[in-house]
Amino acid sequence: MTGLVRCSRMMLTALLVTGAVAMVQPATAQTPPAAKPEMMENCPGLIASDVPRVVPAALRLALNSDQVRVSYSGHSTFLIESPQGVRIATDYNDYVRPPMVPDIATMNHAHDSHFTNFPDPRIPHVLRGWGPSPKQPARHDVQVRDVRVRNVPTNIRSWNGGTELHGNSIFVFEMANMCIAHLGHLHHTLNQQQLNELGRIDVLFVPVDGNLTLDLEGMFEVLTAIKAPLMVPMHYFSAYTLHRFLERARQTWAVEMSAVPSFVTSKTTLPTAPKVMVLPGR
Repeated sequence: MTGLVRCSRMMLTALLVTGAVAMVQPATAQTPPAAKPEMMENCPGLIASDVPRVVPAALRLALNSDQVRVSYSGHSTFLIESPQGVRIATDYNDYVRPPMVPDIATMNHAHDSHFTNFPDPRIPHVLRGWGPSPKQPARHDVQVRDVRVRNVPTNIRSWNGGTELHGNSIFVFEMANMCIAHLGHLHHTLNQQQLNELGRIDVLFVPVDGNLTLDLEGMFEVLTAIKAPLMVPMHYFSAYTLHRFLERARQTWAVEMSAVPSFVTSKTTLPTAPKVMVLPGR
């Protein structure tokens, strides 16, 4: 009987351990967003009361196949990460850079805080938003794994008070079934041809200083024409400049303030009505 009791106890112990493992395994097998719902609660300013529209995430979390991560480095520089790990730095320059070497760097020609003559040589694709001469606009259409990058040229004011033709590009990044656009150092409203070239935009990075770039009324004309569901301010220098833009924006759209400079979004979690999302930066 002693051997039978010992065997019964061993079988019972094995069943209990197996049951405990079975209870633990489903939680560890879930994808990071589902396994960490507490992250949604940490930044309530980013989350609607019912369905989360934009979910903040740590830089190191893996992305699902339909997700894109956006992180604000400051000024006009964002780091955009695709589902397959392609990293893009916008308006790459010598002063504000993301914490890692990107696969793609885009630049614009207005000031040296929007470009560099000495990009990191490890960057495989350096895309300048201006051409070899004012008569030759830059034209890019680059595919890197799951990312396509194209541009729409615009003009900028020159230092002598004139116009530098095609000195700026609106770069469009297509990935995860979304189109993300960076207006760059935009100095004028867009014509119908430029709007047609842009096409549907889901996430839009917007310079909001209202002085060095386009004035506020002109910028709101551009935003109204593009109709992006999610607009992210940049190039705002000070709290006064930012809040001047936000005061005007609140007359038309919802505004949300983020405590963190990064968010993850997808086609299915974009706002159902246009929204301005403010990331901490400079």
